[in-house]
Amino acid sequence: MRSPLLLVVLLAVAGCTETAPPRPDGGSNGTSIVLADRDEPATLNPLLGYGAQGVSKIYDGLVEHRQDGSLTPQLAADLPQPSADGLSWTVELRGDVKFTDGSTFGAEDVVATYTAALRNPVKDRFSTLAGVEQTGPSTVRFTLTQTQAAFPHLLVLGVLPSEQANPDGKPVGTGPYRVTEWKKGDRLLLESNEGYFDGVPKIKKVTVVFVTDDNQRARRMQDGEFDGTVLPPKIATQFAGKSGLQVNHHRSADYRAVRLPAANPVTGNASVRLALNFAANRQAMIDSLLEGKGTIAYTPVPDALAEEFDPTARFRFDKAEAARLLDVGGWVPGADGIRVREGVAARFTLMYPLGDDLRADLATAFAADAKAVGVDVQLAGLSWEAIRPRMTQDALLYGEGSPFDPDLMLYDLRGQGSPAADAALENGRRLIDPAQRAVAYKLFQQAFVAAPSMAVLVFPEHAYVMRDSWNGYQPVVDPNSYGALTWGPWWNLEKWEPK
Repeated sequence: MRSPLLLVVLLAVAGCTETAPPRPDGGSNGTSIVLADRDEPATLNPLLGYGAQGVSKIYDGLVEHRQDGSLTPQLAADLPQPSADGLSWTVELRGDVKFTDGSTFGAEDVVATYTAALRNPVKDRFSTLAGVEQTGPSTVRFTLTQTQAAFPHLLVLGVLPSEQANPDGKPVGTGPYRVTEWKKGDRLLLESNEGYFDGVPKIKKVTVVFVTDDNQRARRMQDGEFDGTVLPPKIATQFAGKSGLQVNHHRSADYRAVRLPAANPVTGNASVRLALNFAANRQAMIDSLLEGKGTIAYTPVPDALAEEFDPTARFRFDKAEAARLLDVGGWVPGADGIRVREGVAARFTLMYPLGDDLRADLATAFAADAKAVGVDVQLAGLSWEAIRPRMTQDALLYGEGSPFDPDLMLYDLRGQGSPAADAALENGRRLIDPAQRAVAYKLFQQAFVAAPSMAVLVFPEHAYVMRDSWNGYQPVVDPNSYGALTWGPWWNLEKWEPK
């Protein structure tokens, strides 16, 4: 693997010429595109988690999020309508849609998909859904166990034909593209759905190549293998100004945080959790690791959620305060500078996924800040297979976040912080009035900074290198799911046209 420093040198030398990289297909009329993603999906089945935040290319949901984050009907004829008590939502369906296998879309497919969702891995997202039923030739009704104002946002789930609505179902949807081949570990091949109800795509062939390592994707992009890819901001800057290419940065609601497991005697200690938040030099991380392309994060709520965001919920960078908090908590500096409490050293492991340079850099910076106040953070770059079994005991540099509704990303944080935080999240879910919900989420943020369950560090901007060969690009605020197959610059690829 090339080192990041060597890569920078190579790209800088390559940048001395204004010759555009060759097209990956040898030059074409723009009806095909080759994109590179860092992460390969584990599945293409919506019931197993594929396309959870919409724009999956293969499927449509009843509704979809548009550029501004608002909902618009997709397979629905209109937006979902709530009952007077908020315990059910009724959806009228379009009547002009077919699946890519030629079968006709109808209410039975919606009922089958969501009924199956309640029995499969996505069921946790639908914890308030009691059931779904067909109430007319083209009408379905969702019944809830409690009010949930954010429920319509969950209806981006890709709808399957009723006969495929199971964990082993084939990837058949109504979306703008259909799967022609999936070479696992290498690439996914898509072709346009020539019967797509929302307009036949002008880009007829989409190839998504999976390359985990950031440096390898950058090198192969430079060599002309791809028309676009996502890169850490620090690497993406090397492509700025190159002929035929553009570098675009997206704001994100995708926070990077150090997850601090409650079961670990160090990371679960309230004094350590609070001290680490004061010790983290977030601005330095943005300046040095993100090339200034990001926003400081103190809580999981992004400023993209303008009504719910509380700018006063924050930590100052104050190593003296961090040390004081550790002193008060009984963590005494040892002979080697590492603090000890009741025989337990202030030491823990921080994991990050291999190949993700940004998370590795953030983990390294966080460890240095922690060391400065007497907390020893041991870094471990691991595969996801190795990470998952250790998440209850070891810390993790992870990413999460959504710009659509705070309930979608915050509700699962219950039980990790304080009772006040949990109560605010419960209220944010059940309240219907937007103003009251905004108050609830601001109360959550205040409770979070008083008793943090993790150290939220930054909202990084997502950087994309793209060949400037098409019209139709529209910037969006990205959720944590982004890339060639979901959010990011290609979220509306089916609307792009060759220049």
